[in-house]
Amino acid sequence: DPVRDLGIIDEELLLKDLDKIERLEADALAKVKRFGNNVPKDIKLEYDTFVKAHKLLEEERLPIRAGNWTSSEVDVLNTNLFLTAKPTIYLVNLSEKDFARKKNKFLAKIKEYVDGRTGELIIPISAGLEAKLVDIEANEGEAAVEAYCKEHGVQSTLKKVVKTGYAGLNLMYFFTAGPDECKCWTIRSGTHAPQAAGTIHTDFEKGFVKAEVMSFDDLKSLGTESAVKAAGKYRSEGKMYEVKDGDVIYFRFNVSGGGKKK
Repeated sequence: DPVRDLGIIDEELLLKDLDKIERLEADALAKVKRFGNNVPKDIKLEYDTFVKAHKLLEEERLPIRAGNWTSSEVDVLNTNLFLTAKPTIYLVNLSEKDFARKKNKFLAKIKEYVDGRTGELIIPISAGLEAKLVDIEANEGEAAVEAYCKEHGVQSTLKKVVKTGYAGLNLMYFFTAGPDECKCWTIRSGTHAPQAAGTIHTDFEKGFVKAEVMSFDDLKSLGTESAVKAAGKYRSEGKMYEVKDGDVIYFRFNVSGGGKKK
């Protein structure tokens, strides 16, 4: 029974966080008492956040991610890496037959359970089908995969899982490319160009000059970098540029004599 299994897993994670929060709350309370009426704001915030999380876990039996938190409270929680604070996506593994017909006796029950607690996204997937498609592509090519999917009325779900996972973790990616290779780099959403450059090498962030940017979609539709430039869609961006998901970036930097990276 997958609903029963979900309940067991959720309860075990909750108990682990509850044990941790009790210790943290006790330590924070000791600090508050030590300062008396002159308790610093950050220590008071920490204690209040732990009390709030404790109540959510123990009385409401809900994970920390289900609470309503201010940005300051989120900072406190993130520092302590609680298990039930982590973003969650539910992947429901089905047989290829059930996946094709989009029916399974447990799907509705799983959705009811999840919606009644935290309402996260549920993605049906067939691990058996995914393995079969990988084998078909390796042995017969991509055209054979497309033919099999069309014949059986199915599609791979892996891309959706990856994209949803990135979004749930507040992550995105950008590309760098040169004559010999193309690389994909993972960053947090909202990252500015110098910090994105720093994921490649710290020198790129320290000596950042500018980022020459084109979107992957523009490059794909127009075919070449020259065509993107001719269409006026190749941009020069500065330090405050917020990197977009799928950007293709050429970083210019200057550290101890200069250099550049594409």
